[in-house]
Amino acid sequence: MNVDVNLVEQLVKKVLDQVEGAGDLLTTAGDCGVFATMDDAINAAEIGQRQYLKRSMADRAKYVQTIRDVVLRRDVMEYISRVAVEETGMGGYEYKVIKNTLAATKTPGIEDLTTEALSGDDGLTLVEYSPFGVIGAITPTTNPTETVICNSIGMLAAGNAVVFSPHPRAKNVTLYLIKAINRALKEAGAPDNLVVTVAEPSIENTNAMMKHPKIRMLVATGGPGIVKTVLSSGKKAIGAGAGNPPVVVDETADIEKAAVDIVNGCSFDNNLPCIAEKEVIAVDSIADYLIFNMKKSGAYEIKDKALIDRLVELVTENGKKPKTDFVGKSAQYILEKVGIQVGSDVKVILMETDEQHPFVQVELMMPILPVVRVRDVDEAIDMAIRVEHGNRHTAMMHSRNVDKLTKMAKLIQTTIFVKNGPSYAGIGVGGMGYTTFTIAGPTGEGLTSAKSFARKRKCVLVGGMDVR
Repeated sequence: MNVDVNLVEQLVKKVLDQVEGAGDLLTTAGDCGVFATMDDAINAAEIGQRQYLKRSMADRAKYVQTIRDVVLRRDVMEYISRVAVEETGMGGYEYKVIKNTLAATKTPGIEDLTTEALSGDDGLTLVEYSPFGVIGAITPTTNPTETVICNSIGMLAAGNAVVFSPHPRAKNVTLYLIKAINRALKEAGAPDNLVVTVAEPSIENTNAMMKHPKIRMLVATGGPGIVKTVLSSGKKAIGAGAGNPPVVVDETADIEKAAVDIVNGCSFDNNLPCIAEKEVIAVDSIADYLIFNMKKSGAYEIKDKALIDRLVELVTENGKKPKTDFVGKSAQYILEKVGIQVGSDVKVILMETDEQHPFVQVELMMPILPVVRVRDVDEAIDMAIRVEHGNRHTAMMHSRNVDKLTKMAKLIQTTIFVKNGPSYAGIGVGGMGYTTFTIAGPTGEGLTSAKSFARKRKCVLVGGMDVR
């Protein structure tokens, strides 16, 4: 058979050109929601959201359930929970499973978007929740997958598309999850690119997202720096910032139960959640018994002042902020660094301090728990308000005195206030109510849900539809 060499070369060139073109198209169109540039990601999300507007509420409910289902698939759940720990070096696998499951099952969907109706002689008015459009969401290294799950459900339920800017130190697990969500949404018949991100998360990409004219709302979950940045962006912004949750224990409390709850709450995911107990303020008359029971429940007490000072030097930057290398590490790991060997049954490092100690004042996000003694419950409440620093995030109190529980709840004004339970009851683990991992204290939305990512719109029909 005679072969035309020139024809073969032309065919090869044509195929190679097509392959190159396909590669460019893949970069521009995104690989399951992951794009080369922030501009590409946002433009794709805008197109997807315009198509999404044509879909029914039943479709929205279906897509939200699709996200829940893919996260709860065993292979996905095990992977994101394991890799989040491996990649960030923070927290524990079993806790990640609980938190990811919680985000998938207890984040509100379209049922959160209630409608108000007013009818009378002048006609009918409907007030309904309507999407912003494309939302830019910044996610933390502490709860990377949980925040993506929670925000994806709430934002899509409200009719938006979302562009995530993940923390670079959680890049791989976040991209895996976003791709898994996109594949599942595609199979469910959803418009493409409702949940997108960039292949290389960075500060530059985050800044580009915040400035982009097609981003109509910003949602930042992180420290005070990023919250301040989004608040000065000129866009509608929701900021979920830091907390420093105090727990007050008075003389009327069930001390044995309080001890177990405090240790369990403080050690949950190695104290990564911003809701977790960060300092204990105990009435002097029960302080010794409380410490005794906390030690029975998995706390290791350090009494030597020199050793406490070494711990401060080890885990903080001059007592001003936590060292990243120790955030989310276990009590066993931290104690080993100061030459103390303990078993895995030790979950919390305990010590007595005064109010001004760095461990009281600084949100450590590690299982180090200072105890401060006070004369009475009123002094405890006053101190709790001071050390919470006005974050309005989370606080706990163990007491049977309803008047004092009420007093602290009214005065401290935190988004979450847990009475006689561990901190995580406030996000639905062993407590009633829905969950969120975007707790917006700085901007006032509090426990965000689908309606937080929507705006109220008024639709007025004049002179009709009143049938009374």
